[in-house]
Amino acid sequence: MEAKATAKYIRISHRKMKFICDMVRGKDLDEALAILKFTPKKGARELEKVVKSAAANAENNFDLDRDKLYVSKVSADMGPTLKRWRPRAKGAAYKILKRTSHINVTVEERV
Repeated sequence: MEAKATAKYIRISHRKMKFICDMVRGKDLDEALAILKFTPKKGARELEKVVKSAAANAENNFDLDRDKLYVSKVSADMGPTLKRWRPRAKGAAYKILKRTSHINVTVEERV
C-alpha cells in the first residue's frame, strides 16, 4: 500500500529541487527527514513538509506502520512560470522568469 502527498506552485525552480529529491529517494522515513532537516537549501524545507504530509496520510488514511515507511518515489515537476520585466537602458526591458514547481512524494511500507 502506498500513500501520496503533493505540493503545487512552490516558488523554487524544479531543477534546484531535483538535487534534493535525489538525496531522499529510497531512504527510510526517519532518515529522509533527518537529511532534509540539516540540508541548508530552501527546497529542503518545502520537501520536508510534503514528506511529513505523506507519512501522516499513510498513518491516518491507510493504517500503515510509521516505523516501516520509506520514501519510494519523489519528483519535482515544472509548474507555471511567472513572467516579469526589468527596465533597462535606452527603453529596453529584460525578461525575468520566476519558476515554480510541483512536488510529489509517495511513501510505502517495507515488507
